[in-house]
Amino acid sequence: MITKIEHIAIIVEDMDESITFYSKIFGFTVRLRGENPNREMAFLYLEAQPDTEIELIRDIDPVGEYNRSGIVNHLAFTVEDIDLSIQHFKDKGIKFISSEPQPTLEGGRMILFNGPNDELLQLVERLNA
Repeated sequence: MITKIEHIAIIVEDMDESITFYSKIFGFTVRLRGENPNREMAFLYLEAQPDTEIELIRDIDPVGEYNRSGIVNHLAFTVEDIDLSIQHFKDKGIKFISSEPQPTLEGGRMILFNGPNDELLQLVERLNA
């Protein structure tokens, strides 16, 4: 069901400073930057590995305990069909945090759940998957 590691999310305090750091020091390129009412996000990739990204998150209006898991916030996995994947993992005993997938910044869908050590995990169906 999982096709690849999608991204690793990192909580940041200053988006511009963080983008500059990852771009200038490590050579990442910004693929997408945007925000919703609660947070600003940016997705960055390396030319040599464009299909695995880092997501930078700056909370504007923190939602509950979203960033309780620390600076490295969550590990995301790409799936081709999120509805089939949700059912597949529910059959294996996974309990999802929300009852339905939520929209992503670029129009895909995602859903969160916890791993065995309470680590935050995410399934992502990209818009053009």
